[in-house]
Amino acid sequence: MAEKYRATLVPGDGIGPEVSEVACRCIEAAGVRIEWERHDAGAEVAERVGTPLPEEVVESIRRNGLALKGPVTTPVGKGFRSVNVALRHALNLFACVRPCKSYRGVRSRFQDIDLVVVRENSEDLYAGIEFAEGSEAAREVVAACERLQPKKIRPDSGISIKPISVGASRRIVQFAFDYARRYRRRKVTAVHKANIMKHTDGLFLDTARKVAEENGVRVLRHADGQVTYEGGEIEFDDRIVDNMAMQLVQKPELYDVLVLPNLYGDIISDLCAGLVGGLGVAPGANIGDTGAVFEATHGSAPKYKGQNKVNPTAVVLSGVLMLRHIGETVAADRLEQAVADVIAEGRDVTYDLKADRNDPTAVGTREMGEAIIRRMRA
Repeated sequence: MAEKYRATLVPGDGIGPEVSEVACRCIEAAGVRIEWERHDAGAEVAERVGTPLPEEVVESIRRNGLALKGPVTTPVGKGFRSVNVALRHALNLFACVRPCKSYRGVRSRFQDIDLVVVRENSEDLYAGIEFAEGSEAAREVVAACERLQPKKIRPDSGISIKPISVGASRRIVQFAFDYARRYRRRKVTAVHKANIMKHTDGLFLDTARKVAEENGVRVLRHADGQVTYEGGEIEFDDRIVDNMAMQLVQKPELYDVLVLPNLYGDIISDLCAGLVGGLGVAPGANIGDTGAVFEATHGSAPKYKGQNKVNPTAVVLSGVLMLRHIGETVAADRLEQAVADVIAEGRDVTYDLKADRNDPTAVGTREMGEAIIRRMRA
């Protein structure tokens, strides 16, 4: 009898429950037995219990070490912090992994994209160290900064602190190299803004170079200040983040695994999703030493709630990532191939995957999931 796993299911809100249900059914059809422990989180939960992330959700994921999560709603600009960010911090899920891969049949200006974004999750501007404009704390921070360096800060400023540490940088770059080896990728590129932020991004880049050396790359420092790289089982290079954005649009085929601090990782992962057709086909994983949460990159799209209309692909592919993470490679390959075949055929797909978004032959969320399951059983 096949091994049975236990995992937490967080359906989410908005369209979350619909796409999560499809993903669970597809995983089961792929031949992997999972006992789901269901817990709710998000804005709708907050209205009932006063918090969008009840402690039992965190405890369940901590206990099981494995979770599939649907998208949840976070208000913009006010209210509680992102449930996603809070989960990453509570469970020390330090690595966000977002593969961006072209599938035939998905409308895009680009073809044959196969990139993986590895984003550091625990610090940078997403660490949550912020001080509101006009607050006593903000005034104290401004005064302290002006005592320590000559630059003046406008008194009506809000303040965010950007910590970048050696430990977290080392951990995420080594994760990127380990990921590249496990999945037979060829190159890791560190992305930064070290030309401007010498003591944060500069630290990230210096640490990345040291980790690259420990992984067999020769880091050559030239008299003119330039640095080049040679050799290594896994190649290594680095790019300034704004240049990286341009390079990805002009020649994405030169890149493979990108490793970035938190903010850049968030932005560049959306850019890469755009290269392959959008967030509807962009899966994601948040991984730590003792647990992993798998979720789509897209949001909860509450205006489509209950309409059986949205594309389930991103959450289903997040399930593929989960299967690979637990070693169920054959099932993962079957499920991914079924998704690719259904999209390529173009018949049983949601409206956004049709050549004409108003095509009356578009199917619903559940119906696309059923087509993926049929393909696996064929």
